[in-house]
Amino acid sequence: PGFSRSISGNPRRRNSIKPAGGGLPFRLRWMEAKDLSAVHAIETMSFSNPWHVETFLGEIQNRPVSHALVAVHEQDKRIIGYIVFWIVKDEAQINNIAVHPDDRGKGFGKGILAATLKEMKASGIRTVTLEVRESNLKALGVYKSLGFQVVSRRRDYYTNPREDALAMLLMFGP
Repeated sequence: PGFSRSISGNPRRRNSIKPAGGGLPFRLRWMEAKDLSAVHAIETMSFSNPWHVETFLGEIQNRPVSHALVAVHEQDKRIIGYIVFWIVKDEAQINNIAVHPDDRGKGFGKGILAATLKEMKASGIRTVTLEVRESNLKALGVYKSLGFQVVSRRRDYYTNPREDALAMLLMFGP
């Protein structure tokens, strides 16, 4: 799976994803340089130690390993969130996911992740990993509801404030 031509990595599939079910009004598409202002605004509102704009730009430029997607609201066409992940062979690592504060609590974060996981599975990904702050109970709940399990603790992984990360794993069946 290369995610090089389409979001799923399958050249016969599309370059944007409309999540199935749930009726959430957004589509996922590749992140572009023109999106970085909106993406970075969400990032700084979401994290105490945010990524720099240059980091996102590097992710955009590092295909086929890095996959940076934005969630665009269908009615007003604004970016409501994003997800950044790496794929190496049949493994994926979710590096960053966030939703604009005005759009939280509406199911968009879970929808973004669920749609991405569905495409990953369809393209042959076998395992997905991520790290999450131990105190981020909402994210932990979403990840667990989608099948992720805590597999280890990474001491002092986060800074500002210093906190442990929980490493989580999702394995797709055959």
